[in-house]
Formats: sequence, C-alpha cells, structure tokens
Amino acid sequence: MTTNVPNEKHAGLEEVFKIFIEVDKPIVVGQDDVVGRRQLIPILSGEVIGKGIKGVVLPGGIDSQIIRPDGKCELSARYAIQLEDGASIYIENNGIRTVPSEYVEEVKAGEFVDPNLYYFRTVPHFEVYDERYRWMMNHLFICSATRLPDKVELKFYKVL
Repeated sequence: MTTNVPNEKHAGLEEVFKIFIEVDKPIVVGQDDVVGRRQLIPILSGEVIGKGIKGVVLPGGIDSQIIRPDGKCELSARYAIQLEDGASIYIENNGIRTVPSEYVEEVKAGEFVDPNLYYFRTVPHFEVYDERYRWMMNHLFICSATRLPDKVELKFYKVL
C-alpha cells in the first residue's frame, strides 16, 4: 500500500554558517573517579561566517563540561553573537564528545587529543531578537564541532 502525504519533504542538512570560538584555558572545578572531571572553559571571542551571516562572538560565554570516567564529555555552551547588521543572537549549544577507549586516560587528564579521533556533535538552540532571524527559532539544527588547542570550530546545519 502506498501512502501519499501532501507536501512531504525528505529530511536533509543544509550548512548555514560556521563559528570559530576562541577559548581560554579550562578551569577545573573538581575531579574524581565517580563523577569525572568538571571544568568550565571561558569563551573569549570568535568569528561568525555564513550565508548572509557575518559577525563576532561576544566575550563572556562559558562552556561547562563534565568528562565522565569513561571519557565521554557532556557539554553545555552558552554564548552570544553580534552580527554586522546589528542583530544579536543568544546560543545554547548542548552536546557530547567521545574518543576511542585507548585515548580515555589522556582526555581525563585534560590533555589535547587529535580532533580527528573525536565524535563531537551538539544541538544548538537560538534566542533571537530580530525578525530577520526568527527562522532560526523555527527550525532544528545540528552542529558538527572540532576542538583545537585554543579554539573550537562549529559548523551549524539546518535540518530540512
């Protein structure tokens, strides 16, 4: 039996913009073998580049992370961007980062691991104050991230 659904769209992804975030050194809140390593990473600045979107990352954001004993990192970053056209957008970006088991001890010790070894994905939510960007609050997004020693590269994809 075939079902015809009017206006059915097939899901896909469209890259909309990238953010390069400059971060400070992690502030370790605590670490043990039960909970893991809790750290706060200050967001210093950054650049926003995309289709009709260009701007900067405002200072003052924070990336709150817990690296579990198995090496899985659960993170929640909160920060704001200011676009060249004057619009500002608040972003809450929650996700996970994992590595193969042979790199878990390095990650738990706070050492840098080659970003090609990570699985690092997030789900961003946008709070916008300008009608031109309201569409961001009406779509789902997924983000592919790459952690480098002093910055994070985020690629934002709209789910079609």
